[in-house]
Amino acid sequence: MSDLIQLLPDALANQIAAGEVVQRPASALKELLENSLDAGATHIKVVVKEGGKQLIQVIDDGMGMSITDARMSFERHATSKIRKSDDLFCIRTFGFRGEALASIAAVAQVEMKTKRTQDELGTLLCIEGSEIKKQEPISCSDGTSISVKNLFFNVPARRNFLKSNAVETKHLVEEFQRVALSYPEVAFTLYQNDMQLFSLSPGKLSKRILGVLGQGYQDQLVVCQEETPLIRIKGYIGKPSSAKKTRGDQYFFVNNRYIKSNYLHHAVVSAFEGLMAPDQHPFYALFLEIDPSHIDINVHPTKTEIKFDDERTIYGVLKAAIKQSLGAHHVVPAMDFSLDVNFTQTWNQNEAQTKEVQSEHSYKNFQSPAFRKQNVGGWENLFDNRKLPETNDEDSLLSQRQEEPETVTFSSRANQTEQDYKAEVAGRKTPGSTFQVESKYIIAQISSGILLFDQQASHERILYERFLSQLEKSKGASQQCLFPQTLNLSPADYVLVMDLQEELTSLGFIVSSFGNHTVVINGIPADVPITNEKALFESLLEQFKHFKSVLSLGNRENLARSLAKRSAIKTGQKLSPQEMENLVGRLFACQNPNYSPTGNKTFVKLDLTKIDSFFNQ
Repeated sequence: MSDLIQLLPDALANQIAAGEVVQRPASALKELLENSLDAGATHIKVVVKEGGKQLIQVIDDGMGMSITDARMSFERHATSKIRKSDDLFCIRTFGFRGEALASIAAVAQVEMKTKRTQDELGTLLCIEGSEIKKQEPISCSDGTSISVKNLFFNVPARRNFLKSNAVETKHLVEEFQRVALSYPEVAFTLYQNDMQLFSLSPGKLSKRILGVLGQGYQDQLVVCQEETPLIRIKGYIGKPSSAKKTRGDQYFFVNNRYIKSNYLHHAVVSAFEGLMAPDQHPFYALFLEIDPSHIDINVHPTKTEIKFDDERTIYGVLKAAIKQSLGAHHVVPAMDFSLDVNFTQTWNQNEAQTKEVQSEHSYKNFQSPAFRKQNVGGWENLFDNRKLPETNDEDSLLSQRQEEPETVTFSSRANQTEQDYKAEVAGRKTPGSTFQVESKYIIAQISSGILLFDQQASHERILYERFLSQLEKSKGASQQCLFPQTLNLSPADYVLVMDLQEELTSLGFIVSSFGNHTVVINGIPADVPITNEKALFESLLEQFKHFKSVLSLGNRENLARSLAKRSAIKTGQKLSPQEMENLVGRLFACQNPNYSPTGNKTFVKLDLTKIDSFFNQ
């Protein structure tokens, strides 16, 4: 029997390695951007087409490469960063394992133009599937330009696993944002299908955050800074009011390298405990500087996961630093109870505001021991609008009010007679009628017992099937906005909206581009009873991104679920008997009335036998 084990050909070995390093177009962009930063570039231009499947081009003004270095950079395990094993624990640059360019060239058509400042001519290198097609001198500007074309052209199975252009563009934008945030002193531009998405000039970190994530964080940033012998922390966190239901605007950088760490994320969330809802996520862009000897970055092929030799200490320092920042900027309540910083200064400067609040019929009085009451006279006017008994003797009425304290009596079911109780039940629950419980559940009587409905889950099922039908038939009716609303979006959200424009139109939204990552909302679905069109559209986007991150859904089903979730009646909303009857009737007209789109039950049935068992045990 002949020997079975043999060495893999280099081209095949590179394709296998590419499966770990180049998972999608965004992975290739990440490696190219990091190479440009390692080359000392001050301006980096990125051009992508068709979600990176057709073209990913990165142009920088870095140091460039010689003819030999250009040729060697595409060999496996060829690197300028490592000479001995101890160098692995002193790394402050990005690429160091020599796999990126070799892996990219194994599954794409790559063209490189590079030139050093001291050279008269640069080098053109064309590689296709690890095979060098062309190498010749060329006249070009200083720096390096790498074009990755037709990614996975020779691995059709891998190309078929890529998502739609919109999804791949989203991942490309996310990688670009992470790199751009980590180096605010470097200028970045990004073009997607010949449309400029970003143009970021060098500046401070706060300016870069606004340029990358949008002006919505203009007044929401809180400085976070801490320095210890082990670690130095700097960056920004968002105020609790800017927290979102979806994760995405959370960034950790260790020695300017973006990382993912659920452990450190837990430290941040625990510092915000009590300041926001449990299902919300705060914004943060935090830079951790630590001696490379205390971390191991050679854990994952994409180097987005690292290990610390003392995680507990870093956890504690990070949590304390965030709590200190929140307290220093008065984001959390002050512990000095002798002074209320939120009210004393503001109210003393505006007496008109004090009088206005005093004249309201329903208000809350915030004060501390150091707060002095002002203009408290005339409080009796609060009760002027009470409905008084008809009488001509006003003086006697006033004297009676002053002498006799007003008493309020709450009726009790125990004090009712049996006849009163039967009359109340008979008047409220005739056969076939419905009524609410705590403005949350609807109870309907049937011949064999009762049905208990969750009003929000039931309405979500009704709306979901209606919106899904509109998306399939493209017959969503629209109502024009009296005043069109403009909405400034982040570049990633703007790309998402433009890609979903056809589906949004099918639902009844009339959305048009206004330029500079701004859209105009001219109409909303006619059957959505919402008066704030801007808030509806923003919440729809947030819900869509949330479902996108936790569920594998197509755009149509995701949109139908998201809009149903955001426009359904909520717990606490009171309904008239006609509205309840209508809701129950429409629910049973659905194809699947038993469950909401998220899988929760819409109703349960209690037959008379089950009810009798509660009392006859």
